[in-house]
Amino acid sequence: MKKKYSIFHIEGGLGKHIMATAVAQCIKNNYPDRELIVVSAYPEIFLNIDFIDKVYRIGSTPYFYQDYIKGKDSFIFRNEPYFTTDYINQTSHLIESWCNLFQLKYNGESPQLVFNRAQELEATNFWNRDKPIMVIQTNGGPLTQDSINSWTRDMPPLISNEIVQLYNKDYHIMQVTRDNTFHIPGVEVITNVPSSMMFLSLLKFSQKRLLIDSSLQHAAKAFDLKSTVLWIGNSPSTLGYDFHDNIIANLPSNIKLPDSYMDKYHIHGSPHECPIKEEVIFNKEEIISSIENQ
Repeated sequence: MKKKYSIFHIEGGLGKHIMATAVAQCIKNNYPDRELIVVSAYPEIFLNIDFIDKVYRIGSTPYFYQDYIKGKDSFIFRNEPYFTTDYINQTSHLIESWCNLFQLKYNGESPQLVFNRAQELEATNFWNRDKPIMVIQTNGGPLTQDSINSWTRDMPPLISNEIVQLYNKDYHIMQVTRDNTFHIPGVEVITNVPSSMMFLSLLKFSQKRLLIDSSLQHAAKAFDLKSTVLWIGNSPSTLGYDFHDNIIANLPSNIKLPDSYMDKYHIHGSPHECPIKEEVIFNKEEIISSIENQ
């Protein structure tokens, strides 16, 4: 019998790849008789998932055309979900918009992350600490990001400092950030780890989590670890999960957006578009209440 394939190509950041695991599941659910081949920037995210047959890194695809395209029965799933009408108009979550783009029947598929035994043991040793771990992600984006701060998603230092002062006695606090950003005094700063899977595994060893609109909130959903997530520029209705406590910033209502095109805000936060004049944009008591209930 001639083999049939579904080929799923993903570009973008780590958080997008975690969301893509839900889309991969939807592809497999819609076409269960086809082998699922994934080509991505973060192949390690997909390697341990049982329903995915093969994984390739973008740019490392030897003989791919001969093996999967030329004369083969292959469906190609390679489109950009951030450009869809549903996502831009914020009428559905990015995962659902992505599935709609491929004309798939979406049945609520959710992100998943699977670790093998070796990864579990390595992570257990790597993240072993004397006190319960609390993770605070203050900054997102790639380590090579040019801008020091993105006002559209990075956590205000006032909030992070106050939370640390409140929990530092009972918890070993780890700040996830980049090298070129503000580092909270008195905590362990996590700017780089050996691998993406090791980085994400930090959540599995945490008891408290205060996150932002970035990869860790997607991973927390995949691990079924309820977290407190702060939102400034983007919306949890399109990029978040009701599973978390999503706390939305209080921004001015009359905001000028001279350079905004298809998105309300650029994810890196153009400084001249920043409408924030006061440092207090979140309700601290609401944040503390959410953390206490994790």
